[in-house]
Amino acid sequence: MTPEEIVRFAADISVVLLSVALLLTAYRVVKGPTLPDRVLALDMIVAVGMGFIIVIAVRTGFTLYIDIAIALGLVGFLATIAFARFIRSSAMRDDTETGFKVKPHPMAYDSGPAGEDVPVVSADAEKGRE
Repeated sequence: MTPEEIVRFAADISVVLLSVALLLTAYRVVKGPTLPDRVLALDMIVAVGMGFIIVIAVRTGFTLYIDIAIALGLVGFLATIAFARFIRSSAMRDDTETGFKVKPHPMAYDSGPAGEDVPVVSADAEKGRE
């Protein structure tokens, strides 16, 4: 078996495994059950897409595809950060707005003048609307 055949065989196996990973991840995006699960699944789809691009780069020998995969990784990372900030800010609002339950961190509350729990940072203060 020549080295070219080995690389071609490994690329074929990689495409099959990446396809299975893509199907399982797409199922998780659709099924959920929570919004953070869906966000992580979308991040995984970006990683699988990067894998496909890199396999194509190895098969064709065209190295520009690797730069494209790196750019996709950066965009996917920024999208994940944006989703995480959205989930964090949504947790400070009423659960009926978002449709999911997130328990705020206990340190986010302080004792008010009458002994009640008062949010230390409100969603409006975080956005600069206070």
